Amino acid sequence: MACSSIAMDGRALPISLYSSPKRQRPPDTSVSRNSGSNLNFKLHFRVRVQFLSGSSVHVLLNGSRGRNQFWKVRSDVKSEPYEISKSAPESFKFKEKLGVDVVSKDDDGDEFVVNAVPWWEEFPKRWTIVILCFSAFLLCNMDRVNMSIAILPMSSEYHWNSTTVGLIQSSFFWGYLLTQIAGGIWADTVGGKRVLAFGVIWWSVATVLTPVAAKLGLPFLLIVRAFMGIGEGVAMPAMNNLLSKWVPVAERSRSLALVYSGMYLGSVTGLAFSPFLIHSYGWPSVFFSFGSLGTVWTALWLNKAYSSPLEDPELRPEEKKLIFRNRVIEEPVKTIPWRVILSKPPVWALITCHFCHNWGTFILLTWMPTYYNQVLGFNLTESGLFCVLPWLTMAFSANLGGWIADTLVSKGMSVTTVRKVMQSIGFLGPAFFLSQLSHVNSPAMAVLCMACSQGSDAFSQSGLYSNHQDIAPRYSGVLLGLSNTAGVLAGVFGTAATGYILQHGSWDDVFEVAIGLYLVGTVIWNLFSTGEKIID
Repeated sequence: MACSSIAMDGRALPISLYSSPKRQRPPDTSVSRNSGSNLNFKLHFRVRVQFLSGSSVHVLLNGSRGRNQFWKVRSDVKSEPYEISKSAPESFKFKEKLGVDVVSKDDDGDEFVVNAVPWWEEFPKRWTIVILCFSAFLLCNMDRVNMSIAILPMSSEYHWNSTTVGLIQSSFFWGYLLTQIAGGIWADTVGGKRVLAFGVIWWSVATVLTPVAAKLGLPFLLIVRAFMGIGEGVAMPAMNNLLSKWVPVAERSRSLALVYSGMYLGSVTGLAFSPFLIHSYGWPSVFFSFGSLGTVWTALWLNKAYSSPLEDPELRPEEKKLIFRNRVIEEPVKTIPWRVILSKPPVWALITCHFCHNWGTFILLTWMPTYYNQVLGFNLTESGLFCVLPWLTMAFSANLGGWIADTLVSKGMSVTTVRKVMQSIGFLGPAFFLSQLSHVNSPAMAVLCMACSQGSDAFSQSGLYSNHQDIAPRYSGVLLGLSNTAGVLAGVFGTAATGYILQHGSWDDVFEVAIGLYLVGTVIWNLFSTGEKIID
């Protein structure tokens, strides 16, 4: 390119690209100057660049005072046409580099838009992680809850009494208890991706082996159920570690609510399909079919997931900026400050309240089909179908609570207040509705009370289950491992104790213990919990 020219109000001003620029007189304006006055003004221009056919490049500058001034820059050099092929160098691949829409023309001269990035690549990667975690928890509860349906024909075939059934149901929690803290440490130090993948593979294999173990004898069944608990035990700490790195604070409640609603929908799926599979193919088919789904999930997870946004080479820069907004990039965890963690009252409030919460939750998870069968007189199919309603209610109310919590935080309410309000609903709601079960006379009202109890319980996802990332984001996996250890102990003792209570008492006694723990948890939570970060 040798030279160019600028046309200003019809006057061509030559510009040489190889000589130093000369100061040109600016275009005339419509502003008059009064003699003796000292008038300062600014010209504002809106610049629009048009790339047209041929060799001209036009730069239009539109004035902001009603009179348009426009300059044209023309190139005197003709360009040769060049066709970009599939083997074009990286610099020509505008779609990948710019991340915007490219306007092109067809043979008739009509313009059309070429999408820069396919919609599935524009989908936020953090929500891809959330959805994959959701599906993992869907499988988690499908594999866990199927025993609560299959235990009815199994106990009939193997002549188990209520105490033996309670022992089998609680054996899952033996392994689940062992890997809570270990899973949290593992996730915080090596990353949640590998830990969650290990968990899904492990519990899927144990699920498939359950019918084989049952035929070999009760000790083998207890061991396999404990092994299944080992796999599921690392899932929650690994998930908490992943979301603490991938999800910004403003989306924390709803992302956790979505993931945990996967557990509820997993219960729905397991309870809905288990009776059909048992009637059609026998009770072993439940374990074979559900357990095999883990291989499909693992293949997707290993291909799409990363432990941290910093490890993902395909993460878009704008999303990375959003994730790390208002927080520094955290260094990997090398040591766990146990003394500091265990010295904080909010940590102990979290641990205690997790125990109180899970006592009632695990009783309903493992014993609800038996309650419907023994107390309400439902058969196997009806028990499975009516058990679906409370879990559907939980899936809905968990996401509703997450949306409410994030909205309140975004409007300026303190995180501490939001966590206390949400968890108070999660405690007092179940306590009230369980207390009404002894006063209802119809099965429909009993099912409604169960649904309302579980629905209000799901607000805990925006309460104590979100609190680990609030108070210790770097150690959220370890902290969840600690508190969920207490929650698992509630499952172990509560599930086994329920079998013992039913042999010597009634269902009213079972519900009264759960109500008392819900009330204790409400008091402790409101006195000692906080939504502020207390551990760096």
